[in-house]
Amino acid sequence: MDLGSFVTKFLKFGVVGLSGMVVDFAVLILMRDVVGLPDLWANTVSFTAAASSNYFLNRVWTFRSHDRQVGVEYLKFLAVSIVGLGINNGVLWLSSRLWPVAYQSSVALLGVDIDVFYLFKLLAIAVTTLWNFFGNMIFTFRSR
Repeated sequence: MDLGSFVTKFLKFGVVGLSGMVVDFAVLILMRDVVGLPDLWANTVSFTAAASSNYFLNRVWTFRSHDRQVGVEYLKFLAVSIVGLGINNGVLWLSSRLWPVAYQSSVALLGVDIDVFYLFKLLAIAVTTLWNFFGNMIFTFRSR
């Protein structure tokens, strides 16, 4: 793969990831703040919803997969995503242990109080994105 197609795939993966981030945060806020699930359970539900929507967009647009074994491909995507979920939850868990006071506080950004948990969630997404991109490029959607 040449550098140009690599960069194009990574940028497309990023655009799909932004749509997944909207799904992730919407479900996370619902599960955590409305339903009342504990942080890591709420994150697991929201991450799974986002990963599922991302699969279809990445299959069609980012990697342009024509693999007829969609079920097998989806299971590969889920395997990569499960490791990604471990990384994502690991970053949140580690953040809660290293900075417990900050983790349970809020900050004012542009006049809006934001729960610091959601800032740590952005960090978790950034770290997980690298794993998900390379894992899916090499394992799930690799060209044959």
